[in-house]
Amino acid sequence: MIPIGERAPDFELPGLDDHRHRLASQRGRVTVLHIWSARCPWTQRTDERVVEAARAAGADLWSVAVNADEDIDLIRRVAAERRLPLVLLDADRRVADSYGAAATPHVFVIDQDGILRYQGAPDDARFRDPEPRRHYLAEALQAVLRGEAPDPATTPTYGCAIVRGF
Repeated sequence: MIPIGERAPDFELPGLDDHRHRLASQRGRVTVLHIWSARCPWTQRTDERVVEAARAAGADLWSVAVNADEDIDLIRRVAAERRLPLVLLDADRRVADSYGAAATPHVFVIDQDGILRYQGAPDDARFRDPEPRRHYLAEALQAVLRGEAPDPATTPTYGCAIVRGF
């Protein structure tokens, strides 16, 4: 896990848009890394709120497809259905591993200077209480835009385990 307040690890990944995207090119922009799955019901449940939180904050949303059992056709179809603005392909899970992601969804807020400011769940939903009362991602983005530290800055993630092989 990367400590809050540390520089987010740089990476470059191909996107569904047929371009390569490098995190270092985001300096000056707030970026949400969204460790994402086309099949995970928890990710499906949160996608709309993640997209809306990033849009409302004027942040760039980079959804990172990580599961070994999801082929490109499935990823393309589901990303279009859910209106994800940018989906990157982390086929060998290097980015997921370097960020310490273990489940989908898992979100990371990176500020304009490339510093990690929040990591964890998009909200406080749980299996027995699926309707969130707190929207951690939206709160974190608003704090970063005000120049404040998100509180909390780290939350436990929930959802589906990342599929590394099958």
